[in-house]
Amino acid sequence: MGGRPLPPLTLPSRARDDLAAITAAGLASVSASALLRRALQGTHALISAGQPYTLIAAGKASAAMLERWYALVPELPRRAIGVGTHDAHRVPDDVEWFTGGHPTPTGESVAAADAALAAAGAVPIDGRLIVLLSGGASALLCRPVPGVTLAEKQQITRALMHDGRAIDELNCVRKHLSGIKGGRLAAACAGRTLTLAISDVVAPIEDDPSVIGSGPTVPDPSTFADAWGIVSRMAAQEAVPASVRTWLQRGVSGDARESPKPGDAAMARSRYELIGTRHVAMAGAAEDARRRGYDVVVIGPPVLGEARAAGVAHVTTLRDAGADRRGPLCVISSGETTVTVTGTGRGGRNQELVAGAIDVLSREPRPMLLSSVGTDGVDGPTDAAGAWADTDTAAIATSQRLSIATLLADNNAYELHKRLGTLIRTGPTDTNVGDLQIALIY
Repeated sequence: MGGRPLPPLTLPSRARDDLAAITAAGLASVSASALLRRALQGTHALISAGQPYTLIAAGKASAAMLERWYALVPELPRRAIGVGTHDAHRVPDDVEWFTGGHPTPTGESVAAADAALAAAGAVPIDGRLIVLLSGGASALLCRPVPGVTLAEKQQITRALMHDGRAIDELNCVRKHLSGIKGGRLAAACAGRTLTLAISDVVAPIEDDPSVIGSGPTVPDPSTFADAWGIVSRMAAQEAVPASVRTWLQRGVSGDARESPKPGDAAMARSRYELIGTRHVAMAGAAEDARRRGYDVVVIGPPVLGEARAAGVAHVTTLRDAGADRRGPLCVISSGETTVTVTGTGRGGRNQELVAGAIDVLSREPRPMLLSSVGTDGVDGPTDAAGAWADTDTAAIATSQRLSIATLLADNNAYELHKRLGTLIRTGPTDTNVGDLQIALIY
């Protein structure tokens, strides 16, 4: 990086409390309850008195969305199905609840998909299917195609994530190995479908309905050829099950049925409303930061790329944002980075992003504090939502004889932050709009 770290800088005593509060405000603004309450002010008239409807909720926010739906909509559904990442104690008793797997599907994910397809298929032509969709639904609703087992679908999902594939590529493959994704849930319904979605998709097409939850109720523009191209470019070809190769090649040759495409008659009955995005989270955080006396800069483009490299680049962005301003300044950003796993340690993309920023933070001329959290409260296979660091963190790591480079090389950001005391734990938040970064500059 060049040069030596600058002498320790003094952060205001309020800095960490402000960081936690501003982050919490951002998360609260995209809570499933808040988003659905705002959406239903103009939407629930679709369900008129006495009109039958079926309700399906899938994703990390499904329990909270179901709870809020029942509180706000007086008409009860004919049948209600929910699937989420953990046991739901808040959902009404008449909801058929499944605790599925994420990021890889489980047997409960298959059972939930089968129940959802059956429920959709039972909706009469004058009925309605309401789908409450949020991030995580791709793994939580899983109906493998004929010839591909659940274990093989789990294997290809893990292999794609290990290969560092972005969410749109992962979901493209998922859709072409699925009997429910890529518009197939809506196609199973004879009546009209309304989807209320919370987006965790930031690229390549932001908030793309066909990528959120792998688009179970919208037409799928991707093809078997796209899916096969993604799989064939994977570095670890030995990790691709033979059944997956066979099915995708059948699809490429036209021997397997494609997903519903734009213009399909079945898709004309489906309506889609986006009710929550990362921009809502940033706006909520910005409002709280201004209330606390900070000048605020909101960075619109998403933070993307390999997490640790994105952390380095982000510090430069922060420096530029504060170049003509004299603190206190709050810089807010969001997005979703990726991690290419080469080591055996634990961590997540938010922890890696912050770890990657530690060294360059130490060279900043102004006191600076940076955090990055997953808005779902989960960062990788850990109990943390993310992590934080400041301009003094590198010196603390050196004093504890911690090698940041060595721990990052082993993808062990969790251990680094655990020993530094810089993990952020929120617990599951029942929402998901990607990742949120907050930086405070003084």
